Amino acid sequence: MIGEPELDGEPGPAAPAEVVEGAVERAPARSGARPWRWVVAAVVATSALWAGGLYAFGAPPAEPEIRYRLTDDLCGQYKASTLEGLLGSLPEAAPEAGTRHPALDWAACSRGSDRPASGGTFHTTATVELHKKTDPAAEFALDTPHSRIYLYDGGAWESMPGLGEQALVTRPGTENESGLRLRVRDGGAVFTIDLSIYEVRGEETPDPRVDPLPDPGREALVAAAVEDARALMAALSTS
Repeated sequence: MIGEPELDGEPGPAAPAEVVEGAVERAPARSGARPWRWVVAAVVATSALWAGGLYAFGAPPAEPEIRYRLTDDLCGQYKASTLEGLLGSLPEAAPEAGTRHPALDWAACSRGSDRPASGGTFHTTATVELHKKTDPAAEFALDTPHSRIYLYDGGAWESMPGLGEQALVTRPGTENESGLRLRVRDGGAVFTIDLSIYEVRGEETPDPRVDPLPDPGREALVAAAVEDARALMAALSTS
């Protein structure tokens, strides 16, 4: 580590170690340059911050605003009423309390159909995350391996205005998929609504005794997921 530089024979103020070391890593390699010049610049800049009563280097970021609460039984708030109206009854509920941590709390609820004489099945899952230390905005739109199962070939995210601070829904790719993911960010809270539909195929002639799966269309499914997300957010709001 570089010690305190001397200016005109007098010792100058010592720069914080992290400032000097950071400057060393970023300093351009220039032949004949005197290294103490950029050290002095770092010291002056830091001293100016100190003089104003502010030390910005290494300061912790502001914690995101939390406007929602969590319960151990999220199924008490996630009814999926709109999706149920389109697809049929969702009587199978499986809550997951998740974890509670100083940095992140989360909980989930899965609801599934009960169609013994049906050509398929469907289920939906709601996940709520409360980020208490870091703002989730920076990585909110990033793709993840778990999201890829809802994006399919050539799919992507598309914006859904009017829902939280930012909302994204998976856009269909080249395949005729039957599922979607809706994500909503509002302050430090992230809400995720997943919908998966599984259709039994293989026979050319459908069995007349088996009820076909409803096919309301993607736009109707997205609109239903939005309404169910809005209802969940309202149920968990602390305001």
